[in-house]
Parts: sequence; structure tokens; C-alpha cells
Amino acid sequence: MDLLEKVRSAGVTGAGGAGFPTHVKLNAKAEYILLNGAECEPLLRVDQQLMDVNGKEVIKGLHMAGEAVGAKKAIIGIKVKHKAVIEKLKKDIEELSLTGKVEIGELPDIYPAGDEQVLVYELTGRVVPETGIPIAVGCVVINTETALNVYNASLDLPVTMKYVTIAGDVPNPITVKVPVGTPLEILFKLAGRADLTGYAVIDGGPMMGPLLYNTNGYVTRKTKGLVVLKEDHALIAKKKKTLKSAMMMNKTACEQCRICTDMCPRYLLGHSTSPHKMVRSMGYSLEADEDKTVSMTCCQCNLCEYFSCPAGINPKMANLYYMVKLREAGIKHTPKSSEFTPRAMREYRLVPSKRLIHKLNIQKFDVKAPLSDEVVVPDVVGISLGDFVGAKAEPKVQVGDMVTAGQLIADVPADALGTSVHSSIDGKVEAIDKGYIIIRRV
Repeated sequence: MDLLEKVRSAGVTGAGGAGFPTHVKLNAKAEYILLNGAECEPLLRVDQQLMDVNGKEVIKGLHMAGEAVGAKKAIIGIKVKHKAVIEKLKKDIEELSLTGKVEIGELPDIYPAGDEQVLVYELTGRVVPETGIPIAVGCVVINTETALNVYNASLDLPVTMKYVTIAGDVPNPITVKVPVGTPLEILFKLAGRADLTGYAVIDGGPMMGPLLYNTNGYVTRKTKGLVVLKEDHALIAKKKKTLKSAMMMNKTACEQCRICTDMCPRYLLGHSTSPHKMVRSMGYSLEADEDKTVSMTCCQCNLCEYFSCPAGINPKMANLYYMVKLREAGIKHTPKSSEFTPRAMREYRLVPSKRLIHKLNIQKFDVKAPLSDEVVVPDVVGISLGDFVGAKAEPKVQVGDMVTAGQLIADVPADALGTSVHSSIDGKVEAIDKGYIIIRRV
């Protein structure tokens, strides 16, 4: 069995974001394999600690992934501020005899350094075309935990554990390693916030993470962080805003300043992304047509809404509005060029993470969330059948079956986009419902 087959059999997907199946991503030829260890979202602490604690395994996984795609070079993207981790990684590379094959790419401490297209440019100087993906410029990108899981897959170890940071307004900010499917309430208890009355939870980072309306859910393979804030925090109010209220505000409060566009990370890479034009179009109730397709180049990073706009309106929501309407109409964006050059002012408009954190008013929560060595043993897990891009996995077990940790419990057809699913504990299948397999420890 080659590496790609092992990666698929192990159920390796992107350990954050959309959860794209890794075996599909590695089924390509590329010049570079890039490790996204930027962790650009404020307050999250998983990647930086994995590179410290499991550096050699991460490096091995990255190198293996690079060999799978035929890459000439593997680059670890990590923010320059993590100096101690960088020095440790350099030593690890040397001890693994991978000098010249794997190198460190030091990233500025900016948001969104972890956006794939920003990362590709910072590490290689190449600009991914509009609406394109990194392979268009000879790059494949995986994140830190995914690289660790690739290494584990090479040892025939399936994905059964997940690293998650619980941060924000909690007494004990913490990063934990837990079985996939662990009830979220256990994580909140570990962080000292068992009672969430009066609080809201962001599923992911403060910038791109949506509000988590069901806090009785379970950890999935793409759960990266949980940020707890009081319900009356300004950031929570922004995330609760509906499209209807955003449209009303955009029509009445826009100052016509275009700062949302001038600060946009995709615009600064030379793309035609122009959120200010979408706000104006919304203001005049213009139809979704070919003139609005630049909305489809938006990466939804929220920088325009949460940082750039002096009037506090919703440029990203305008992009999203037209993006949805265009897709419904079957209208696609056609780039006017195949090559893009960063704009001359880019280096002067990058947003430092510290400034962003102060703008969001979360600076008092910008503290360490140390990786716990506590072994979490949940009595029950809920394992998702669709925590990845593609078709939902079909159960291979029935209610009442006994299963063991690492056992295959669901899979997608061989010709379908998706990946396999494994039990994370020994136990009995208690239910298969609403896209989850519930297993109780016995």
C-alpha cells in the first residue's frame, strides 16, 4: 500500500478549515510542499505547540507528503515570533538528515498569514490566480496537524485523536488532545467554563469562525479551536448580524472610502477583489451579473468587516450576497489575466496581529493556552460522517455492534470524494443518527 492509499485508509483530512481529503490533495505533482503553521487566527495555539512537541513527526509527515507530490522542496511556514520553536525545528531537520530538503520559511506576524494564497506568496513569491488553488502555481499546502497525521498514517495509524485550543473568556485557557467525537462540554469544563450561561462560543478563530449554536455537539477532525466570549461582547454582536440587517446598514452608512478594498489581502496580491464596489452595488440594489463576479474572489477573512471599515458596515457580507446570487444563476468569474503581481503598497498595508487583537478587544485573552498532558477518556463519543469535503461516509457498523479504537466504522465509495471514518474509543454503537455514529464506552 503506497502513502496515498494509507492516508486515505487512515482518514486523514485537513485538520481545520473545510476538511479537504488529504489523499486527494496529494494526488498531484508540485514543485513545493508547504506546511501551513502560520496559525494566523488570534488566540489559537495548536500548530505552534505541535511543532514544538512533535516537531520530528511533523517534519517527517511533511517530507513524506512532499515525496508523494514530487516536490523539490518542503517549506515550513511559521511566524518569526516563535523563535524557540524555529530553532528546535532547525535542529530536528538536521538530526533527520533533511537539510536542503526541508527548510523554515519565517512568516511576518500578520493576519491572515495562514490564508493559503497569502502563505504561498510569502513562502515562494508566487501568486495564486483568482479563484485558483495553490497547485496552479506548483504548490500543495497542508497544515501542521495534517502533516502529523500523514506521518501516523505511514505507520498505519488512523485519525482518532484531535488537538483543540479552548480560549477566550475562560479561567483556564488550554490546548488539549482528545478522541475525535469527544463531547464539547468536556472541553469547556477543562477550560473552567462548564456553565456557558451568558456566554457565546465561536467555532474556530475570532475572525473566520462562526458562532456555535449547539454547544452540546462533538469534536470533529476539523475542530481547531473554541473561543468563549460574553454574549454582549462586540465581536459576538458582529457575528450575530443577519444578511438583512447588513444590507440595510450597507445601504445607509457606507462612507465611500474604499478602505475595505485597499486593505483586502487578496486585492493586495493583485487580484480584482473589490468589496467597496459590492457595497455600492448593494446600495443601488443592482442585480447579480458578470460585473459582480469579483465578489467570488473574496476569501471571507473578515478583515474588511472587523478591522478596516471605519463605519463598521459589512463589506464581506456584500461579497457573500453576490457570491451566492451568482452561483444560483450559474455565473462564474473569469479572470482577466492568468498572472498577478502584488500591488506596490502591499508591504505597507499588512495588518499586524497585535493591532487586530486590540481592534477586536480580545487583548486580555491573548495568553498562553498550554498543551495539557491530561488523558481525556470520554464515556461517549459522537463521530461525524461528514466532517470533510465530499460525500457523506456510509456506516459500516450497526447499532449494538462492539467496536475498538481505530476500527473502520464508515467509508465513502471508492470513486467518491471523501475519506474513511474510524472509532476513537472501544465501545458499543449506541445510535446512528443525524450524521453521527454514537459510541458508548463499555
